[in-house]
Amino acid sequence: MNKIRNYFRESYHELVYKVSWPTWQELQSSTMVVLIATVVVTFMVWGMDAASNFVLTHYYEIFNKTR
Repeated sequence: MNKIRNYFRESYHELVYKVSWPTWQELQSSTMVVLIATVVVTFMVWGMDAASNFVLTHYYEIFNKTR
């Protein structure tokens, strides 16, 4: 039981005295970076999906015509 209590005390001490919390401006800036990166990656994945769909659709059409 003493180990658990000690763990919580040390966790509290670390969060209060050792962690450097971001300012509101830093938090907003980081959020915008994550939002923009998410949108960019989403469009990249969508583009790759659309391209592979286009290629495979045409490949299967060609393959079915030769049979």
